[in-house]
Amino acid sequence: MLAIRRRDVDITSAVPSIRLAGTIVSRNGEQIFRRDHPKTAKSRRVVALPTFTADAVRRRLASAGSMDLDSLLFQSRDGTPLTTANVRRQLRHVLGGAGIDGVTPHMFRRTVATAVNANANIELAAELLGHTDTKITVQHYIQRSEPVNPATAALLDRAFARDED
Repeated sequence: MLAIRRRDVDITSAVPSIRLAGTIVSRNGEQIFRRDHPKTAKSRRVVALPTFTADAVRRRLASAGSMDLDSLLFQSRDGTPLTTANVRRQLRHVLGGAGIDGVTPHMFRRTVATAVNANANIELAAELLGHTDTKITVQHYIQRSEPVNPATAALLDRAFARDED
């Protein structure tokens, strides 16, 4: 998200989208920069935006005013890339003011993956996250539902039915 440039945003189409084609690199002792490719080839993708996200992006663009095509959608006051540490700190501050603790940016990614899986399938969730294998999505992103399908009880009743003779 921090590597999205103005040129990567299309909010005028019938289906608004964002092209994910880079990542922010932050190494100790080095200046933070945007790398023009994501972690993997499959991570480069165009993601359709839900209405609430497209609306938020429109508001962001309107508040930013005139932006160069290579300007980052989210940047510091002096136009440099945001660090993940600063974003985490700001999120803790905002949520802490609302009495919410323990939420990380990564939790939003997990929540989205879980919602897509619950309403569609794991393949779609993995594709959205840019994973090359659904195993990664299942192991690290999908919140497993505690209740097991109640149909299992009926199946076991039939499988192990006692004759009441």
